[in-house]
Amino acid sequence: MIQARNISITIDRDQKTIVEDFSFTVPDGAKVALIGEEGNGKSTLLRWLYDPALVERYATVTGDASITGTKGYLAQELPEKDRNLSVYEYLNAHCDERELTPKALSRAMKDVNLPFDLAYSEQTMGTLSGGERVKLSLAALLLNDCDVLLLDEPSNDLDLDTLLWLERFLSSVRKTVLYISHDEVLLSRTAEAVIHLEMVRRKKIPRATAANIPYDEYMKRRDAAMQHQAQVAQFEQKAFREKKERYLAICNAVDHAQAAVSRQNPDAGRLLKKKMHTVTSIGRRLEKEQENLTEAPEAEWAILPKWLGGEVKNGRTVLEYGPKPLTLSDRVLSENVVIRISGPERVCIVGRNGCGKTTLLRILKDEIAARGYRMFYMPQTYSDLLPLDALPVEFLAPDDDKASVTEARIFLGSMKYTTDEMSHPIRALSGGQQAKLLLLKAILDRADVLVLDEPTRNLSPLSAPAVRTLLKEFRGAILMVTHDRKLISETATRVLKLTERGLEPFDASTL
Repeated sequence: MIQARNISITIDRDQKTIVEDFSFTVPDGAKVALIGEEGNGKSTLLRWLYDPALVERYATVTGDASITGTKGYLAQELPEKDRNLSVYEYLNAHCDERELTPKALSRAMKDVNLPFDLAYSEQTMGTLSGGERVKLSLAALLLNDCDVLLLDEPSNDLDLDTLLWLERFLSSVRKTVLYISHDEVLLSRTAEAVIHLEMVRRKKIPRATAANIPYDEYMKRRDAAMQHQAQVAQFEQKAFREKKERYLAICNAVDHAQAAVSRQNPDAGRLLKKKMHTVTSIGRRLEKEQENLTEAPEAEWAILPKWLGGEVKNGRTVLEYGPKPLTLSDRVLSENVVIRISGPERVCIVGRNGCGKTTLLRILKDEIAARGYRMFYMPQTYSDLLPLDALPVEFLAPDDDKASVTEARIFLGSMKYTTDEMSHPIRALSGGQQAKLLLLKAILDRADVLVLDEPTRNLSPLSAPAVRTLLKEFRGAILMVTHDRKLISETATRVLKLTERGLEPFDASTL
């Protein structure tokens, strides 16, 4: 069980409070999803629950928490100190050596669906696929017999088969689990309760909600409540405006009569004075009524701007490649890759971790660029493209002319970047904010073709629907690698699976 009392989190850099006086309980054995927009403190809260020292360098946390039983933590990224360790060295470093018996190792590796001999492998952790690293990290937590699992984005970088495994693992493991995930299908299938961190009123006011209902039910009730509140607020505001207009008309009539009344007619003056007293009372009642009007719902609705250009006419060839083998360091990853894309297709490539999807995407983007298209490439590692020490506006408007800078600021504002966030270097932004910055760059560059490597991997389940809508509205061609099942089902016109034989048609309805 996890019990947290009166938790407040303030980011030291700008003294911004992102969680305020929040209390919640996670019962024994519950599977609870921690959701919220990028930068709202999800990872910070999870780290603090595991070890307060992990957040001391950048945040101040008050309040207290108690966790019944032993706790284990899976970080969003493999720590740098672990990347050069062999698999066996990693397990030794993170597990009680008394637990590393062949029997215990066999059971743990079976639980995470990995071959037993990998536990004794000399292969370094940094060379493993994302899915293998996540599974080994979970194996270490199981070997330590942790009662409470704190998991930060366990679904990141997992292929489709491993995502299905993770769903089964979370549903069946007899542990208390508090986890962050951006995979809406995973949340829908595994989250029994929800903790939601928000920043409302232009990211100035923190709000937190704990709901002991499944994720889908929470989102359904939240949307219904928002819509009802918006309708009530709209009705009350309209009725109030009509009352206010009648009140102002009476005020004007009385003022006009007072100005015209004759001093020789004191009776009329007394009547007007009495009427003015009544009008003043009506005004005070209206002021009180306005204070009690239902407010429009406050929520972090994700907003993205419209495309400024970018179009590929129907049937026009965007890419024609192969047949060619796909190789990496003289190793053949796929024997015979053939692909043709024409406008305005949205083609998605899937495949197991380590099969060469990113390698292939880099090759194909150069082929597309060679055809003269305005092509925008979004890498999986954002620092490959983003100048981390620059400001967002400097990245979007490198020429620094007044019109471009103004346009960049307008578009950043439309994506709910605050003035403070615009003034911070890019490295200070969350992964989700950096992802949105790259998508905004594609818009401002008027790209005809988008080549995207895991475009939604860092976007919250609250932002991702807006990004899916944005990609569906794009009139150019899209080639992407993703394991986001919602993104695939809602946007892809064709799905291909990269295998050792080549690119093969894939039925996404099976996901």
